[in-house]
Amino acid sequence: MCAQLHFNICKETGVQLDKKHWYEHVPKSVETSQGGKVTILWNQQVQTDRTVPNNKPDIIIRDNEKGTYMLIDVAISGHRNVIKKEAQKILKYKDLTIEIHRMWNVKTKVIPVIIGATGTISKSFRKYVSNISGKHEVKELQKTAILGTAHTLRKVLM
Repeated sequence: MCAQLHFNICKETGVQLDKKHWYEHVPKSVETSQGGKVTILWNQQVQTDRTVPNNKPDIIIRDNEKGTYMLIDVAISGHRNVIKKEAQKILKYKDLTIEIHRMWNVKTKVIPVIIGATGTISKSFRKYVSNISGKHEVKELQKTAILGTAHTLRKVLM
């Protein structure tokens, strides 16, 4: 699901993509849009002056024009309480958002993208996903999460 988000973000921001479909897409650690307006970091550690325990979100979108950072953390939750998991993700990166704002004076936002293993989503899920650049269909993200869960179960049970 994370690669799917990354593919859609790259497509929307004008990053040159090699593959036509998201499931063939292999994210690079750093992608820059044409013109250098947006930088997309994949699974990269953020260097800060102070030690921050959680400094490696799944996707970071740095918009150089707007002066914003978007920290996206994705999870497929094994339990039904996706709302609790969303709150944990926001709290997990609170120190990092404060540190980024202090160091570079940019607006920083944490966006948790949490789907239950059976496709359950919270009421605020659509709001979070709409903040991410790109065309993300909720049904497609749910489908990806469910198929991933089925794949994992098949591997474990065989």
